Amino acid sequence: MLSAAALALAVAPALAVQGAELPRMPPITRAPQITYLDRSGGVIGVRGGRYAPPVDVSKLPAHVPAAFVAIEDRRFYQHNGFDPRGIARAVVDGIGAGRPTQGASTITQQLARNLFLTQERTLERKATELVYAVELERTYTKAQILGLYLSRVYFGSGAYGLEAAAQRYFNKPAAKLTLKEAAMLAGVLKSPTGYNPVDQPERCEERARLVLAAMVETGAITAAQRDKGAAQKPRVWKAPPTASAQYFVDWVDTEVRRMVPRPSRDLVVETTLDSAMSAAAGAAAQATVTRYKAQAAEQAAIVALDGGGRVRALTGGVDHARAPYNRAVTARRQAGSAWKPFVYLTAVEQGLTPDTPVVDEPVTIAGWTPANYEAGAFLGTVTLETALARSVNTVAARLADEAGRPAVAATARRLGIASPVNIDPAMALGTSLVSPLEMTQAYAAFASGGVRVQAYGIERIRSGGRTIYQRSTGAPAQAVANPALSEMNRMLRTVMTAGTGGRARVPGYDLAGKTGTTSDYKDAWFCGYTGGFASCAWMGRDDARPMARISGATAPAEMWRAFMTAALPKVPRQAIPPGPPAPERPEPPDAGAFQAEPETGVPAEEDATPVF
Repeated sequence: MLSAAALALAVAPALAVQGAELPRMPPITRAPQITYLDRSGGVIGVRGGRYAPPVDVSKLPAHVPAAFVAIEDRRFYQHNGFDPRGIARAVVDGIGAGRPTQGASTITQQLARNLFLTQERTLERKATELVYAVELERTYTKAQILGLYLSRVYFGSGAYGLEAAAQRYFNKPAAKLTLKEAAMLAGVLKSPTGYNPVDQPERCEERARLVLAAMVETGAITAAQRDKGAAQKPRVWKAPPTASAQYFVDWVDTEVRRMVPRPSRDLVVETTLDSAMSAAAGAAAQATVTRYKAQAAEQAAIVALDGGGRVRALTGGVDHARAPYNRAVTARRQAGSAWKPFVYLTAVEQGLTPDTPVVDEPVTIAGWTPANYEAGAFLGTVTLETALARSVNTVAARLADEAGRPAVAATARRLGIASPVNIDPAMALGTSLVSPLEMTQAYAAFASGGVRVQAYGIERIRSGGRTIYQRSTGAPAQAVANPALSEMNRMLRTVMTAGTGGRARVPGYDLAGKTGTTSDYKDAWFCGYTGGFASCAWMGRDDARPMARISGATAPAEMWRAFMTAALPKVPRQAIPPGPPAPERPEPPDAGAFQAEPETGVPAEEDATPVF
């Protein structure tokens, strides 16, 4: 005799055909998703629930749904949710094998299983699946069922649903899939691992040809269309095309969940990110770390802001899939000599100028004796401008001591440093722990004519066609005034033209910046800017172990240049703004121990940064 489960499986179709009352189908539920768009409206990430809204089949090219129907359920438009002959065959096969079998599932049955059931291979589950499939057919149109199905099936590589798969493998919306691309995706469903377009390209190609042949058999396409489609060679992205943007998405997702803790419906978040810049940042980080791998380089981060504080690029590592920790936002590392502009700005605001003579000589402050990059080498008397360009540690330490380290800390906070700032003597050489995001925010003040810049990544949040958040801009706050602003821009330009930042130069642009290297080469930086655009590049190791003589003047400067070479053509070309007019300046105060005859023409050397 048939078991109870086998009997239920055999009888359920007959009951459905006769119109008998079926068990109530559970409600269809879906956790809300948050879709993130770049500044041009392209999708850069989805967070929250696994499944997207049902696919609108009417907005797809006809060959896309036809490919799935042809290979998965070619009688989809004729049956009522089940195939009696296939079910009977599956029952007989199961009885003969002495165990339940899986076959004969229509698209509607597969949807019922994905919506309500598990993958358990029992006759009881099969019977329940069939009953729910019949109820789905009674409740929804064929187009709605197919749309639900296409939004739920798994395509491998973390892609659930047709839209996610089209973006993952082909970097395009599902509405733009070609015939061959549709056939490839339809073929994947049999085995998302075995026919994965990235990992199994040959098997995927073979399966796609089978799908195209099935489409001819069902009349969806002609033989000529099949041959033309088979000859196509779509580009398959081995890594997700938006991979470099995922650090940024992680960052803004944290903000969105703070603003909308428990969304009851889908959200669309319009962001500031420029996808092309983001890709350039990711490529620059990966290429530079690879080039310096022999010198123990492991990780990198790049952040870029425009003059309004919009984060245009943010990459927090070289591979988000393997190492999602966000070094651009979450990590706090010593800034090294990239901190020195805050020291020098404090000094010039107190009356010094780029031409003020200072002395590079041994100095001890509260029992601490800073060393220059080349231990025991001192330049003697130089100008303040040369001392910054050459990144002289002794001068920076004395400047901070004379100006007051609390004043330097206040300057850093005024420009945008949010992390705690220590005020011990070594703070002048960048021993405070900061993130690349806040360092970029601080440098952006120089790029924006001295206006304080607040970094942000979210422009607007929409839900159900309604705007629930819109970024508002307050009145600009002047963080740096003249003459200090123009004098700092002059000195930081010199860093690049005659100092440690030579490798960061991009011809044809008005650029300024500063290198930074920390104790024992644990961190290396380059931070710089042009008019209305600033960026910082960091390199190091997550375990904070030293790299092999990688200074800010080498790998980070090269990484910054590679990124900026790609990014600068995408922003308006402009000179570094001079800022507001300077008031009449009083006579400078006595510079005390810094007074000496100026010396010029000192050649640039490698970044003079602390090695303790």
